[in-house]
Amino acid sequence: MHRLPVSVLTFLLALPAAWAQFDLPGAAPATTAELAAEVKTIAAGSTFSVALQLHQPAGWHSYYQNSGGIELPPALKWTLPQGFVAGPIQWPVPEVKDGFFGKSYVYSGNPVLLIDITAPATLAAGATVTLSADATWQICAEQCLNGRQTLTLKLPVAVTMEKDSATAELFAKARASQPAKPDKWKISAHTEGTEVVLSVDPGKALENDPADFIPDQPFLHAASDGGSIQHDGNLWLVRLKRATKDALEQPIPQGKSFAGILTGPRPVIIPQTVIAAPPETPAASLTLLSYLKILGSLFLGGLILNLMPCVFPVIGLKIMGFVKQAGEDRKKVAMHGLVFSFGVLVSFGVISGILFIVRAVYGAKSIGWGYQLQDPWVVLSLLVLMLLLALNMFGVFELGTSATSIGGSLQTKQGFSGSFFSGVLATVVATPCSGPFLAGALALAITLPAFQFFLAFAVMAAGLSLPYLVLSIFPNLLDYLPRPGAWMESLKQAMSFLLFATAGYLLWIYAGLIELEHVLAPIFGLSAIAAAAWIHGRWNLPHRTRKVRRAALALTLLFAAGGAYLAKPPPPTALKWEPWSAARVDSLIETNTPIYIDFTAQWCATCQFNKARAYTPAVIALMAKKGVVTLRADKTKPNPQIEEALQKLGRTAIPVNVLLAPGKDPVILPSVLSPDDLLDALRKL
Repeated sequence: MHRLPVSVLTFLLALPAAWAQFDLPGAAPATTAELAAEVKTIAAGSTFSVALQLHQPAGWHSYYQNSGGIELPPALKWTLPQGFVAGPIQWPVPEVKDGFFGKSYVYSGNPVLLIDITAPATLAAGATVTLSADATWQICAEQCLNGRQTLTLKLPVAVTMEKDSATAELFAKARASQPAKPDKWKISAHTEGTEVVLSVDPGKALENDPADFIPDQPFLHAASDGGSIQHDGNLWLVRLKRATKDALEQPIPQGKSFAGILTGPRPVIIPQTVIAAPPETPAASLTLLSYLKILGSLFLGGLILNLMPCVFPVIGLKIMGFVKQAGEDRKKVAMHGLVFSFGVLVSFGVISGILFIVRAVYGAKSIGWGYQLQDPWVVLSLLVLMLLLALNMFGVFELGTSATSIGGSLQTKQGFSGSFFSGVLATVVATPCSGPFLAGALALAITLPAFQFFLAFAVMAAGLSLPYLVLSIFPNLLDYLPRPGAWMESLKQAMSFLLFATAGYLLWIYAGLIELEHVLAPIFGLSAIAAAAWIHGRWNLPHRTRKVRRAALALTLLFAAGGAYLAKPPPPTALKWEPWSAARVDSLIETNTPIYIDFTAQWCATCQFNKARAYTPAVIALMAKKGVVTLRADKTKPNPQIEEALQKLGRTAIPVNVLLAPGKDPVILPSVLSPDDLLDALRKL
């Protein structure tokens, strides 16, 4: 679908509103609305229907609750006597219309929208009640025109409710245009790649095939707009493409549930349905050759662990330890190698057992890398781990060699138990130093059946322990190993950049999970954590005085805790921002809706400070109570319309936060915004 540049599109959409202000030849004809009741009289506790009928000029149309674009559907703001309750609009089945920006869902002719109203049980007979509503709508043809009208109904109160024969035909036709409610249908939805799949099981064969699905949410396209409807017996599968940007190229928030209408000869309402994760699918059976390839790659992955800088230098030392302890008895040396290998196998058994339990509880996909990275806390933990490992390998602080030396002392003092613990510690030291390699192995093994799952980890453990075992059986081979030297430190530092790149990649994922506007605090937090590692590596060392080490430890903990606090995922917020446009502001002003506009940009540091500080739960709650619509005017990229709007407010620099109230002058809030500033301004609405 071709899209106009945002500036041109905004100008085109603003033209109809400007044109409508003048009574010029060729201007759009007027549109009116009417409110009718199904009853002559109402009674205490009764529920009755009223109808909003739009009288539209020929060739013009209004919109379904989901217009398919940025157009506005009809809306009613009721003013009712105390105790009366108005239900939601009952939407007729719309037409699916092709437009320049994609599918639109419209009503031609004179659509009738039904609303149920319930009277209070304490209503006294003999009185007359007045029901009033401010109706707003939009009709479009070659241009769009906003309509607004205040409508009233006066209804007498009697002992019993009496239907009105004069409006019976109007309501009968209106109900005939409504979709039917499903009768004991089984309905579910789940994601499948970038699509949403709606599963509908009527329990029996339908008399007529469904023709289309019209969603009530803007983040989904109709089935006829790139999707499909297929059936298998009585089961119908409706595949729906996701919509990610609207006609103004603004991102559309992706909902977690949706409803809509399954159209056809007998349209049916699909009630609100939660979008679940993809269904679990059994692992595909492997051929012997495929499984052997997986085991071979895992064995090589384990073998490669020994080439990591934190492991490779100690291979020779471990074997020489075996030789010295066994008095150079080859059988005892080999036995120490076997015990060491057993320690490695047990360690990998513990790791794989934990993963298997997690998989059993949460499902295989819950620990797959693609799905675990949907949790911001998991991503943050991996991000901090990769950053610290990178700093460690670069030499900012040391971690790993002490664990190896502990293993050496254990093996010297405790015989075979020392060799066993050396194997355990070799796994502990090797695993974090080889995050990328272990991740690849997990990706291969994570969906395998139980026996193959554990065997895969055992094979990788065998790869890690093989050099120790071989060198313990053939100690003369030690002469062929490269001698540790300065080149090892260079290799270690060079490999740290791979982990820095991994940390950067995880930060990019984290920014997507917490939204870009919240990512500045984690950047500062990670910097503080890095500073904590530097302080520890610089001053918390054995040759420093006790006073210096204590101060270093205190500063390390302070910087690490402060960094973790800054980097944590932000709490969820109920404040929903709409993209700013002049047309949207005009439409809200016409309906007397209070507006809050945040003129901001990603490069504006004060703007980011305001976002983190000002929108407290109390502010959000008061905005909701006052019915404030929040708009965000983002000038990260050049936007002439935003610049023009700022100039009208007498401002050129951002941040600018302004509250527009019906019948009042704009209230421009302080540049450095506080919750109290917002609360004071909102209370005056």
